[in-house]
Amino acid sequence: MAARKGQGGAAGEYARAILDLASEGGEAESLWEELRGVKQVVEANPVFGAFLRDPTIGENERRRVLDKVFGGKVCKLLSHAMGVMNKKGRLGLLGAVADEYREMLDEQMGKVKVRVTVPREMDQAALAEVGRRISEALNKKAEVEQVVDESIIGGMVIRVNDRLIDASVRRQLEAMKERLTEAGRK
Repeated sequence: MAARKGQGGAAGEYARAILDLASEGGEAESLWEELRGVKQVVEANPVFGAFLRDPTIGENERRRVLDKVFGGKVCKLLSHAMGVMNKKGRLGLLGAVADEYREMLDEQMGKVKVRVTVPREMDQAALAEVGRRISEALNKKAEVEQVVDESIIGGMVIRVNDRLIDASVRRQLEAMKERLTEAGRK
């Protein structure tokens, strides 16, 4: 597997194992929906999250609470994965596992998240066209998030993972200023 940005470590290992098993069963995307729901429950209830991370609480007690909260609401695979994490004292990683899972699933499905910063909000047709062009350039399905920042004046700034393409008017003006300043020193 190629190196990816992300937390990796134990969360990455759990996410990879869950994704591999879910993919074998053809349920990778539906499992993501369940895992996202679990993450939302944990994040919405800080006391519950602290309970899951508390090393003084026994495995059996946590299992009972997990069964009460998620019993019958998540698939067998996710329930089993949470059981394994419980036995290993790793339930505090549920949010990170969900994040890693999502990244891995997107990678597996050929998707990439793209943030496009523009000076004014684009209409849906223009945004779709930007997404289409980025998808073609990257040979992946771009999921475009639009951010409005009037300070870029015009053009756009595109961020794909760790790559930044700054085609903003602000950046072009800064570059011109640098060239003029440099030429004035000669």
